[in-house]
Amino acid sequence: MTMELTPESRLAAHCELAQQTRDLMDAVALTEVKEDELLAVTAELAALTERLRAASRATPLPFDISPDGNLRHLGNAVIGGANPMALPLVVEMDGLTARAEVTFRPLHEGPPNGVHGGISAMVLDHLLGQAAAAAGFPGMTGTLTLRYLRPVPYGTPLVATAEHTRAEGRKSWADGRIALPDGTPLVEASGVFVMPTAWLGRHPGT
Repeated sequence: MTMELTPESRLAAHCELAQQTRDLMDAVALTEVKEDELLAVTAELAALTERLRAASRATPLPFDISPDGNLRHLGNAVIGGANPMALPLVVEMDGLTARAEVTFRPLHEGPPNGVHGGISAMVLDHLLGQAAAAAGFPGMTGTLTLRYLRPVPYGTPLVATAEHTRAEGRKSWADGRIALPDGTPLVEASGVFVMPTAWLGRHPGT
């Protein structure tokens, strides 16, 4: 007999599926199995894909409120637990500073043994925006400037941080970085975020 899932248990099952998919993606990137095994696994995956497509939505999971009252976005490409593309990044706020411990995977490789610069940009864009939102100035990315100082390794624990620096009208500014645990910076970023006119008056300073 199939047990009926509650909304939260179904979401948890979806997140478990996404994590297993991440493990699969890493295995695909690193596998050295023989060709016949590659073909066999491909056939199994094709069948599984069709099973999942039997019922699907047009877009990833939207924003919602978790049981603890916090806003979450399980479909997000950076933090979404139900999105196989996501790390997923777990962001913590310390005042107006957004912080996340991150270990990139071989799947994120750009240059040999290093993380693709676009992946670093994606992570920092998210952190900068979250820092601006925490300061009361949420908005869409207007500009994002990156300074690549040193190669970003994968498989190594790193720390990503961002801080809101100032706001003027609909615009707000934030700075961030990805660094080694000892504080050595690898990538630095600055971002300008623009609050949509529809949001004016709903947040402090507007």
